[in-house]
Amino acid sequence: MKLLVIEDEEKTADYLRQGLVEAGFIVDLARNGLDGHHLALDDIYDLIILDVMLPDVDGWRIVQAVRNAGKQVPVLFLTARGSVDDRVKGLELGADDYLVKPFAFSELLARVRTLLRRGSAPAQPDVLQIADLELDLARRRATRGGQRIPLTGKEFALLELLARRRGEVLPRSLIASQVWDMNFDSDTNVIDVAIRRLRAKIDDAFEPRLIHTVRGMGYMLDVE
Repeated sequence: MKLLVIEDEEKTADYLRQGLVEAGFIVDLARNGLDGHHLALDDIYDLIILDVMLPDVDGWRIVQAVRNAGKQVPVLFLTARGSVDDRVKGLELGADDYLVKPFAFSELLARVRTLLRRGSAPAQPDVLQIADLELDLARRRATRGGQRIPLTGKEFALLELLARRRGEVLPRSLIASQVWDMNFDSDTNVIDVAIRRLRAKIDDAFEPRLIHTVRGMGYMLDVE
């Protein structure tokens, strides 16, 4: 999936690009409204993440130009302005969703994926299965080889993330933002400890092993 981020705040822009790239997206970044306006009209994107308050061409004008050009690409507005009138204006101009700063990256990522799925992808399954591991998402239950695996809420969330992204190497920063809603600190071993505990429950007594460490990169769940 190819995304366009239009954001003039340098730290926010870099943070968004890094997080979205680590989540597996291709990301073009425009640091002002004029560049964003040109990219939005001239290129093809699966979703646009757009700051409202830009110093040259504001977000209102960009989304209006996109819709006037007949482009139906989903647009997610980012703004420090959280009034009802602003949200209504953005939605009336053609935005699909609205996120007020400051926000957690995990929430933004969830909204991005929801917008990308909307109307174009089949419904998500109620059960995820990899080898003899089954995750009942509705009941929040895990079984392996027909044996119930007791998991904490965080352990289930971690296992679900790995299962949904089967075969993908997930960096620690992505796991931290998705499961713990925090920025990854290289001095903490919370993710490594959680992975070890999860392995002890779903891998140690079973074959084949499903959770794999990719040295220097992160973790992956798949059949060897």
